[in-house]
Amino acid sequence: MEFQRQVDGRVAIRWISIGAIVLGTVFMVIGLIMTGDSISTLADAERTQGTVVALDWRTDDTETSSKKHQSDEPAAYPVVEFTSKDGTRRTFRSSTGTNPPSHEKGDRVEVLYSADSPDDARINDFASLWLGPLIFGGLGLLFAGIGTAIAIARRRRS
Repeated sequence: MEFQRQVDGRVAIRWISIGAIVLGTVFMVIGLIMTGDSISTLADAERTQGTVVALDWRTDDTETSSKKHQSDEPAAYPVVEFTSKDGTRRTFRSSTGTNPPSHEKGDRVEVLYSADSPDDARINDFASLWLGPLIFGGLGLLFAGIGTAIAIARRRRS
């Protein structure tokens, strides 16, 4: 009976380490794809100045639970107006929200946009370009590192 518990424990630890390594690898790949997207945007984008015309305060609406946590703070998503190369005035809401706000109403910001798709614009700042890749890449390294450490420790014990 004791042997059975040891075998079950070893199998569980093996699957935990494999799961952590796989999850970490997936997160790192997503981070690398997002990094490539940011680099491509920086290399190919049209650049212009825009103005923050509003802050769109939102709570995290991706939560699957019907209950909201007391600590859920709203984040400010800058709404930016700019004029594209063709002379058309455009407005977009940044996909990155922060609390406290990273920008205030009236701030001038550099806007990056594709000439083919000017409505798909970004603010040229750290959060808009690098926060997503940093989070996914960092979590990927953490999970893959933990899974690898567990696998190495398990092998040394065997």
